[in-house]
Amino acid sequence: MPRPVTLFTGQWADLPLETLAQKANAWGFDGLELACWGDHFDVMRALAESDYVKNKRALLQKYNLQCFAIATHLVGQAVCDNIDARHKGILPAKVWGDGDPEGVRQRAASCVMDTARAAAKFGVTQVNGFTGSSIWHMLYSFPPNDWREIEKGYQDFANRWNPIMDVFKNEGVKFGLEVHPTEIAYDFVTTRKALDALNNRPEFGINFDPSHLAHQFLDSAEFVLEFAERIYHVHVKDSKKLLNGRRSILGSHLDFGEAARGWTFVSPGHGDVKFEDLFRALNRIGYQGPLSIEWEDSGMDREWGAQDALAFVRRADFAPSAVAFDAAFSKK
Repeated sequence: MPRPVTLFTGQWADLPLETLAQKANAWGFDGLELACWGDHFDVMRALAESDYVKNKRALLQKYNLQCFAIATHLVGQAVCDNIDARHKGILPAKVWGDGDPEGVRQRAASCVMDTARAAAKFGVTQVNGFTGSSIWHMLYSFPPNDWREIEKGYQDFANRWNPIMDVFKNEGVKFGLEVHPTEIAYDFVTTRKALDALNNRPEFGINFDPSHLAHQFLDSAEFVLEFAERIYHVHVKDSKKLLNGRRSILGSHLDFGEAARGWTFVSPGHGDVKFEDLFRALNRIGYQGPLSIEWEDSGMDREWGAQDALAFVRRADFAPSAVAFDAAFSKK
């Protein structure tokens, strides 16, 4: 059976959900991964209003769309981050409050807990998102790092996320961290450290997105095999290195899509991610969950890009063989 292909709605939150659902149905998507912003999925309304999740389900069913996961990236980012003015632009007003950093972090954690409760009420067992990180700014060790402070960062992460994961456990919902620069886990080493910090509790896993590894020169297929038991959900997104001796892999404090950047996100199939290797690795670990297209490409119309990405995934994804190719040669 082919894996279902869904569209992550985070980059489409300027559109009403019904408008996007109608488009996704016409394009041929199997479902939507609903972002908890815009009008796509409101956690507080889901918990407070008796008919909210029923109506949301009815809307999806009207357009023959499934929902396997909801996403709380924006609020999750604030749980561990060093809060600054940028966060005000991505957080709900009730989470930002007066902007006091510790208050923001605590309200964000409470909101992620409520997201697990709302997901369970909605009948979804997967929530994806970010964790933030109190130590990301220490990535480049100058002034020289006090390495004890790095370890304190992982302890801070554990202290803040263990209580959140207790709620996820009680609700029968899993969390998938999108391993990503600016998060507590962004590569092989830091992913292992993050999992170990939570004592490898099963509620916390990975929403795997290969685009965040490609420009780090990391192998997506190897990552999937390394963390096979924790691949709870998969995003399909691509990135492309544009190095020419003048452009920096660090991004040069330039926005995505600017010509002088050393890398940028592109529509799936137009970048450096080796998707055949990735899909073979997903087959090897037995992943049968959705492939959720997170469409980001500053140089391409998004509606054209969404359809192109869907066609690419339909063409590129394949099931493992049910027979050995040389079985016909054997004598019985």
